[in-house]
Amino acid sequence: MKKIAVIVASGVGSRMGLDIPKQFVKIPIEHEGKILEEKEVLTYTLEEFQKHPLIDEIVVVTLDNYKRHVLEEALDYNITKLKSIVSGGSTVQESIRNGVFSLEGIANKEDIVIIHDGVRPIVDEEVLTDVINVSIEKGNAVTSLPYNEQIFVIDDDNPSITHQYINRDKLRRVSTPQAYNYELLNKAYHDAFEKKIGIYPPAYTNNMMVDLGYTLNFAIGSEKNIKLTTPDDITTFKSFKIQKYEKGKVKVK
Repeated sequence: MKKIAVIVASGVGSRMGLDIPKQFVKIPIEHEGKILEEKEVLTYTLEEFQKHPLIDEIVVVTLDNYKRHVLEEALDYNITKLKSIVSGGSTVQESIRNGVFSLEGIANKEDIVIIHDGVRPIVDEEVLTDVINVSIEKGNAVTSLPYNEQIFVIDDDNPSITHQYINRDKLRRVSTPQAYNYELLNKAYHDAFEKKIGIYPPAYTNNMMVDLGYTLNFAIGSEKNIKLTTPDDITTFKSFKIQKYEKGKVKVK
């Protein structure tokens, strides 16, 4: 049984306000006047999967004009588990579909496919291990965390008022990594695109699976597993990396 990571890095990142897609932005990690490391967002992400002992192969889904660049970065940083680079689609669901379909004839039906956002560059080993193990046992797993804020529902007639709230104990925040049995996942994407179910923005794999009638299983999550969407997120990412360095987990090169 192989564990194959499909890393989705095909967005343009318009909300970041940069000239290039955010997954290819270099972020320096500085501490006490020294640059500890300076890599692209996607490279940080790929290194997390490269070093995890349960991951066998990596597939990157990206923009056509960055495919050569991804390969060169992988070679520079010894991402030896990278096996293929696939063209993205016009939506995130098309991109994930392309990654999943690229495994046809390659993956075995019992293999585990892990879907992950390329712009989530901090993946705790414990989180990735748990999502894989739960999916092996139950067929799928989604990284999740409790929701700690109060959630109120806006009034149907007046969006500036509310008189209804949702019990937060019944809510979970779901993100990536998510893991699925390959046979189940491949069939689901064929069904979804044939039936036009769960494929339109802002749908993701987990939404699609529920819309198709599947039951999902929760795995553990981490507050550090942030998605880099705005400049503030980059600041938070740097802070987490420095904390990791201070605990002796990052070495100055």
